[in-house]
Order: sequence, then structure tokens, then C-alpha cells
Amino acid sequence: MLRTPTGERRLDILEWLKDPAAHFPPQRHGDLVEDGVTAGAVARKLGVRRSVAETHLGLLADIGLLRTRRIRRRTHYRRDEIRIAEVARMFEKGW
Repeated sequence: MLRTPTGERRLDILEWLKDPAAHFPPQRHGDLVEDGVTAGAVARKLGVRRSVAETHLGLLADIGLLRTRRIRRRTHYRRDEIRIAEVARMFEKGW
């Protein structure tokens, strides 16, 4: 899933979310590090519609690599470092 052309975008998103303050402008509601980044911010960075970014973010959240938090009417996404480490260990073991 992460080795397809669209997977490159998902890898970019995961990389940006390692240090969201370095890659995204401050948000009106929610802290970039504590709460996460909105789909709109990711869409602007990718240069795509928000619905496309939501698809990528939703897939990453569904497999557990991202955590979500609702603030007002927006969903904020941040990395789940524990789950990412677990997945990395599975691939290192040849899974």
C-alpha cells in the first residue's frame, strides 16, 4: 500500500506529521503537535482537493498509523508512534 504512486503521498504525509510545526502553518483551532493537522492543511500541502487528502488520511487512520481528534467540526490527524514502531518491526522481521 505504501509502495504505490499514491503510497508515496501517504509516506510524505507520515513524514510531514513527524514534525508538523515545520511543515504546516499554525491552525486557528488545535495545536499542530498535540492535536494534529486537518485534512485541509494536508490537501493544500499536497496540492489536491480536501476529499483526496481525507481519503489518504482515512486509510492511514484505518490501519492505525494515525490517530484522530475532533475539534469543532474538523478532524485532526497525528501520528501514532507506537503503532508505527510496531509495523516497522513487523517489516524488519520479514512479515
